[in-house]
Parts: sequence; C-alpha cells; structure tokens
Amino acid sequence: MLLPVRLPLVGLVGRPIFPGIFTPIMIGNPVDVRLIDETVKGDGVIGLVMLQNEAETPAIGDMYRVGTAAKIAKKINLPDGGLNIFISTLKRFRIKKSLHDSAPIVAAVQYLDDEEDDTAEVKALTRALISEMKQISENNPLFSEEMRLNMINIDHPGKIADFIASILNIEKTEQQKVLEMLNVRKRMEQVLIFIKKEQELLRIQKKIQHEINERIEKNQRDYFLREELKAIKNELGLNTDVKSREYQRFKEKFDAFKFEGEVKESVEQELEKFNLMEPNSAEFVVTRNYLDLIASLPWGEPEPEAFDLKKAQRILESEHYGLKDVKSRLVEYLAVRKLKAARTKPRRSRGGRVRETDKAAVYAGSIICLVGPPGVGKTSVGRSIAHALGKKFYRFSVGGMRDDAEIKGHRRTYIGAMPGKIIQGLRTVKSRDPVFMIDEIDKMGASYHGDPASALLEVLDPEQNCAFRDYYLDLPFDISKIFFIVTANTLDSIPGPLSDRMEIIELPGYIDREKLEIAKRYLVPKSLAKNGLERDQVTYSDDSLYYIASCYAREAGVRNFEKNLDKIHRKLAKKIVEASEGKAPSPQSQVPSPRSKRADSAARPRNDGGPQGPSPKPPFAVDKALIEESLGKPLFREGDVKRADRPGMSVGLAWTSMGGDTLVIEAASAPGKEDFTLTGKMGDVMKESAAIALTVARKIAGERYGLPADWFEKNHVHLHIPEGATPKDGPSAGITMATALLSLFGNRVITDRLVMTGELSLTGKVLPIGGLREKTLAAQRNRARDVIIPRQNVRDLDEIPSHVKKGLVFHPVERFEEVLALALPGKGA
Repeated sequence: MLLPVRLPLVGLVGRPIFPGIFTPIMIGNPVDVRLIDETVKGDGVIGLVMLQNEAETPAIGDMYRVGTAAKIAKKINLPDGGLNIFISTLKRFRIKKSLHDSAPIVAAVQYLDDEEDDTAEVKALTRALISEMKQISENNPLFSEEMRLNMINIDHPGKIADFIASILNIEKTEQQKVLEMLNVRKRMEQVLIFIKKEQELLRIQKKIQHEINERIEKNQRDYFLREELKAIKNELGLNTDVKSREYQRFKEKFDAFKFEGEVKESVEQELEKFNLMEPNSAEFVVTRNYLDLIASLPWGEPEPEAFDLKKAQRILESEHYGLKDVKSRLVEYLAVRKLKAARTKPRRSRGGRVRETDKAAVYAGSIICLVGPPGVGKTSVGRSIAHALGKKFYRFSVGGMRDDAEIKGHRRTYIGAMPGKIIQGLRTVKSRDPVFMIDEIDKMGASYHGDPASALLEVLDPEQNCAFRDYYLDLPFDISKIFFIVTANTLDSIPGPLSDRMEIIELPGYIDREKLEIAKRYLVPKSLAKNGLERDQVTYSDDSLYYIASCYAREAGVRNFEKNLDKIHRKLAKKIVEASEGKAPSPQSQVPSPRSKRADSAARPRNDGGPQGPSPKPPFAVDKALIEESLGKPLFREGDVKRADRPGMSVGLAWTSMGGDTLVIEAASAPGKEDFTLTGKMGDVMKESAAIALTVARKIAGERYGLPADWFEKNHVHLHIPEGATPKDGPSAGITMATALLSLFGNRVITDRLVMTGELSLTGKVLPIGGLREKTLAAQRNRARDVIIPRQNVRDLDEIPSHVKKGLVFHPVERFEEVLALALPGKGA
C-alpha cells in the first residue's frame, strides 16, 4: 500500500501505538472528530503521535517527532459526540515539516524502515522474548489467550518487539523510546530488559500476595479453632478464656464493694462494654486497665482509729531528739483528731453509708505543713506520725512539677494516660486512711500544661476532697480520710489559698549541742550499719562529734553531718577489708599524717600475733587527726566566727530557706565625688533599706560625731556584703547597715560578739522582722553574746526553746538610738 507523505496528525494522551496492531481508539476532542470524518472520506490514513505536553488544543510543538501511520478500518459515532474508531497501524514515520501547526494539525512525514540484522543473535533474542513473555502471561491473568496466540503467530523480530512493548506495563516515555528505535536488535534488547523488570515485579507481587494469604488463612484458622475450643469448653462447663476470667474477677470485686449511685452506674456500663469487646481490639486493654484500677482501689470503709496517744508520744520521743515544741504540737494535734473521731457520730443514709457532709466533719483539718531548712527531719517526722498512728505511709515529691495532671491524672482519651499521684498512692497502699507525705510543696511551678498548686487546692480542702474526682478515674472518691502531711523549706512561694488549708508547724535548725546528741543516738548507729560496720569497731568521743559539727557541718540540718560520717566509715571499712585480706596499705595510706602516736595506735588495726579471724574488728577511736585524714582540712575553723573587728563593720542576722545565717556588712569611704555604691548582689528591697540607712546615718553622724556637712560631697561611700555570688534581699538588715555606716563615720569598732536584726524606718524606728528562731540559731552558731532585736518581736522569744537561747542576751529596741547605745556606746570618736 502506498502511504501518503502528507498526514493529518492526532495527538495521543495515554501511550504511543506501535505498528502492526489492530486496536480501537476513543476520540473525544471535537477538532479530532472533524479530522477523522474528513480523513474517512479520503484515503482513511492518519498519523498517531504521542503528546509531550497535554493541552486542550495541542500544537505540533507539543508532539514527539516519531509516530505511527494507521488506516481507519471502522468508525462508530457515540452519543456524546465522540468517536470510537478501529485502526490498523502500518508503519513508523518521522515528522519532517509542519504544514499546519494548530488544529487540525497536518505535517509532511518520512516513513521509517527497520534496520534488520538477520543473525543468530537476533534469532536468539526472538526466542528469548517469546519464552520470557510466556512466563509472564502464565502468571498474569491480564494477558488473554488471544494475546498469546498473536505473539506466537508474529514472524518478524521487530514486530514481536513492538507487540511486546505495547502490552508491557511500562512508562509511556519508555514505550516512546522503543518506538523511536529503528535497529531491531537494540529494540529487542531493550524490550528484554523491560520483561526482566516486569518479571521481578511479578515475583515480588506474588510473594506479597502469598504472605497476605498465609496471614489471612492463619487468622481464619485461629478464629475457627478458638470458636471450636470455646464451644467445647462451654459443653464441658470449662469457661476459662481470658476475657471471661477477667470479667468474672471484676464482677466479684465490684459486687463486694456494693457501689451506689453514679459510681455503680458508671462501673456497670464499663463492665458491660468490656464484656462485648474483642480481646484483640486496642480498646480492650484500655478498658481492662481502667477496670483493674477501680478494682484495686480501697473503696471500703476503714477501721475506726484506735491509736494510743501515750504510745504515739513515746514513738516521737524515741525517733527524734529535740524539737520539743514541734512534738508537743503534733501530740496535741493527734489528741484533737482522736477526740473528734470518738465524739462525732456521723449520720448514715438509708444504704448505711456515712453522709458526705459528716465525713468532712469527722476528718476536717487533717493537713499538717512542716516548714524548715533541709535536713532537719521533716520527712522522718512524717514517717514517725504514720508509725504512731499505725497507718501505712506513702510519700511523693511535687518539687519541679509543672503539670496538674500529675496530681489529678490524665484523661483516658490520651495515649498512655495514667491516674494522678493521689489515686496511684491509694492503689499502692491499699488503704483508705493512710498517711500521705507531699514533699517540696514550695517548689512547684506552673506552665501551659496547668498549675499543680491549684490542683492541690481540691486535694487538701476538707470541704471538697470527700468527693475528689481524678481525671483518669472520673468517679468521685473520698480522700478526706487521708492524713496529709506536706513539707516545705519556706512559706513565701506557697500560694495563700493553699497555705490557708494547712496547719503550719515550723521545724527550726539544730545547734551544735543538739547535733551532738542526734549523732550519738541516731546518725552514728545508722551510718555504721549502712557501711557494714559494728558498733564496737568504731568509737566517737563528744569532742570528735562536736569537731565534725562545728568544722564540717555548720548548716541548720544534719544531712551534711550524716554524709561526713558515711565518708569516715567508708574509709574505715576499706582499712578493715585490706587488713582482713592481708593486703599492704595503699601508697596513699602510707603518707604520714599529723596524728599523735596515741591516736595512731588507737585508730590502726592491732596485729599483735594473736588469732585473726576472717573479719577483724579493730577498735577505731575517731579523733581529730582521723577526721582530718578522712574529710580533709576543716571547712570552718574552730572559733572561726564572723566578727566586726574594725571600723565600718557590723554583723547582722539573716533568714534563708536553708535556715538562719549571719551577715557581715562592710562600709568604706574614699575621697572623691559624692556617691553611694552598693555591692554584694542585693535585691531591690535591701537596696531600699541601704538608702534609708545612709539617710539616717548622715543625719546622726553630724550630731554624734561632728562630721562636717560637706564631708559627703567630698567622699565616695561604698557598702558591701561579702559572698557576692549569693543573692540577698529583705528589709531586716536595715539597722545593721546603718550601724556599719556610723561605725565608719565615727571610726569606731562596734561592741564585740554583738549581732543584730531589724528593719529601719526613715524616722529611726526599728520595725519587726520574721524568722527570729532561725536567726537565734545562727547567733548561737556564731558564738554571739548579745542580740539586738525589735521590741515587737519579744513575743516570739517564748516560742524559742530555752536551750537555744542559753548564753544569749536579747536587747529589744524601738529606736535606732537604742541600737547605737549598745553597738557604739558613748559619744565622739
């Protein structure tokens, strides 16, 4: 057939069409429909070219350069105006010249012949193509029997490659490359590569399908087997599947609790929902955990309290030394609790349960807040209260907590949701009236997650906690029977509404004499047992313990004292083990120490030739030399106290969260422009106190010392508080700073061993301060003799134990002139 060199072109959107194929084509573009109608009237030959860029009205520039000429065999008009034509593709062509760029597109074409190579290699490639395609067609149901027959009946190698390329599931750009290949051998090699890729995809697909089928078959088999097993067990009365056992366990527990009202309704709904769930579902585990929490909580009424007050008093006395005022207040508190529980007769509802309003009346006020420096025994006092009451003890810390969900739980809609600390504690102790200790309540924070302090308001409010509702549990639970004890180092950072709900009991620090008794009674035996030593292996004298307390552990509590004892006992344990194993002492232990011969012989294990057991027990006598060998040089020297030993110095008393402390104020002047400099990392309140102190001191300096009025214009005054890295704030150093300035202006040294505390007003009044107990302890540790305090704080002296005040002379004052009479007696320089 003679093919025309001028062809009307139809753009193909999907894939290119190869020569030697009879196939239908749908034509929907109105322009192409008119083109087909005109072509059918003529010779019926069109050019089919794939579009590079899809467009509504394609131009010749949107087409590839190589296409296929086709003869229209039949045309069928469609209802929507389109056409369905049957074509027989004839030959490849290349567009040489555009005769009409836009629709209808017409071009001059050049027909392309295959570059044949009749060699054995081409024959081998032909057989390989047919063989590989048979394998694909056998595994792919999309290949019809007609396709297989057509492939076998094609005798031309190039047409075989074209036919296979047209039916393979490859990219249209790859098919276009095959269409443009004229060399038959290269075309067949490329098609063979595509066949191999298709085979690999089919292999992977078959593998995946096989795995899925196996999984489905296994699940179906397991399901049928489970159903058969369930039917057999039902016939035999052996209903023991996991869900049934759990359901029966929960039902028995819930029936025993005898729930009422909202709790009963909610629990029954959850239990019924649990019974209808499939064990393999994700919600099954969530519901089971929720029901397990309900079943493990102590819903029953606790036994009436029957503790012995005298026994409670003995326990507190035996487990804690000192703290007389604290123990007295605790015993009074327990007595009130016992009296209220005995005399209050709660009214009961028809169901026999105590009314919620009466529950709060019986247990109202069961919240104690122990406030004091670290290491004074707040947590151990809480344990002793639980011991005295015979109740279970649970402790958790809220220091650094920033999420109220830690207190009230997470909602069950969240993944990994958990109940709050209160419900977790009740689940752990399995008691409805335990002692709960909440530590570090003054160190809670707040964030976008919520405010834990606000969440604690409901927990610690006796009027609300009789129906506490945890977010996770989402059921009212009575926690009013819990004896809450909270601890804090300071009350300043506790919100007012929260502190109003608590009974505040302050625990002061210890003086050295108290630390000595605590060490002998509690710390030394505890540390010996902790480090594997026996009491007869180590002995302490009072002087040794006092030396540790005064030179290594001067803080308000005894925590560092205990750490130093542990350090000494670890080193002694090492010596005992080395002696028992017969090892030579380490080079470090061979360094001579400044110990005396007597102390050295007392501390070293004896080896007098007598019988040595596997665990020798040398009588180590701990003296100063052994202490320094174990703990290093003293942190504080004996008798090392803060004193004002030159003009411009004074010693004040300060309160910190770590307890009381002494504060040295230093003042100096230098010729220069009038100025007043403050250093020592003072806070805003302390800076204001310094400004007031300077004003009062300037006024008094001229009257008392005859200081010229222009002295301040010619001198620069500098006020400093040592330990500049430590923040300091508060108004109670007002009289101390004013005294240091007047000591400077008068060039006089203040009275020896005198310390003071008090806020100073601009008119010279001495105003009251707080924390007098802690400041008194600091004065004792500083070996002070005289203490100046505001007159309005005299009432606080009654709360300070007599042994803490022993050796101190308190001087109440109302005016700053009285302070000067004590600190800088007399007039003139």
